[in-house]
Amino acid sequence: MTMDLAAIANKDRRFVIGLTSDASCVGVNAALVRIKGSGRGLAIKLMRSDAFPYPPSIRGRLMAPRLDGQEVCLLNFELGKRFAEAAVEMKHLAEEELFEVDFVASHGHTISHIPPRESRAFGTLQIGEPAVIAEVTGLPIVSDFRQRDMVVGGQGAPLLAYTDWVLFARKDRTVACLHLDGIATITVVPPELENVMAFDIGPCSIAVNGAVQLLSKGAQDADKDGAIAARGVVIDEFLDYLLDHPYFALEPPKSTGREEFGPDVYLRDALASRKSCGFEDLVATVTTALGFSIVRAYHTFIKPRHEIARLIASGPGTLNKVLWKHLIKGFPEGIVFTSDQYGIPSDAREAISCAILGNETICGAPANLPQVTGANRPVILGRITPN
Repeated sequence: MTMDLAAIANKDRRFVIGLTSDASCVGVNAALVRIKGSGRGLAIKLMRSDAFPYPPSIRGRLMAPRLDGQEVCLLNFELGKRFAEAAVEMKHLAEEELFEVDFVASHGHTISHIPPRESRAFGTLQIGEPAVIAEVTGLPIVSDFRQRDMVVGGQGAPLLAYTDWVLFARKDRTVACLHLDGIATITVVPPELENVMAFDIGPCSIAVNGAVQLLSKGAQDADKDGAIAARGVVIDEFLDYLLDHPYFALEPPKSTGREEFGPDVYLRDALASRKSCGFEDLVATVTTALGFSIVRAYHTFIKPRHEIARLIASGPGTLNKVLWKHLIKGFPEGIVFTSDQYGIPSDAREAISCAILGNETICGAPANLPQVTGANRPVILGRITPN
């Protein structure tokens, strides 16, 4: 660690920009946060957050079923520029408030995530070149958080488990944090960090939006607020097919991504074989399957082990009224809330979490939870690109 980074680590408080890009390829989410301390004593305050959508050309390239090496190489630098532009905007906001940003924590955009399962080969790759972000912003960059956990036997996900505990742990009760983005992820947050449980449930907006894109042949790219699904009727046979995917039955720790639930893998053939079914009915069925998979995961893996006082949901899926209806119906009455009601904007939670992970890297604190990822020991995550 250089002297500059050591000085940052020794500060009483640090101002950090967190950057993320989800599996739905919508754009860059950014959060500017103030962090005091690290580890169990960490305290955080959100200063600003914003979203920076990708242009259709970039989004289309990211969502291609297959990317060759040359395309990945080019996109790595192009996304680096997009991430850098978002960071510069947040840096300017900080300067207007007369404080100085210390570093950027960038998750990047996941191109492929293949967790260890049985004896198969594994790996993970995020793009959005940190050297580009460092050059444009003039700030140190912390990135590539997943790799180190995987090297010591972990899934490399979900890494939000640690940050959920930092943000939402309470001394007197256990809560659950449900993140509804490209993939649906749930974290059980008890008072004790050692008892945190988390796993990827399965697809979320990656499936709903993917179904809309496939069925409309690209004319539409999302089901805004669940409006299409709300007009449809569930097709029971298709619902059973969607819920029969073997991933749902796997015991945690587990993680997943586009390799198993990308639209071209999970939905293309299934939708093509049901051409006689209505557009709205198919989207309604996919959305219902997501809701059922979340509720079923709670009853199968969580309820037998934990008593949940609150379910705190975040991510773009909270705006899908059909999905939200299934959650309200499937969970105990009165326990479902959004993170906005707890002071964490739903669309900023991942960027805030990335800032926390970067803070732990700078401070030399482990941020993976072996009981969650399956790693054989706690490790310091990430790598640092100097400014």
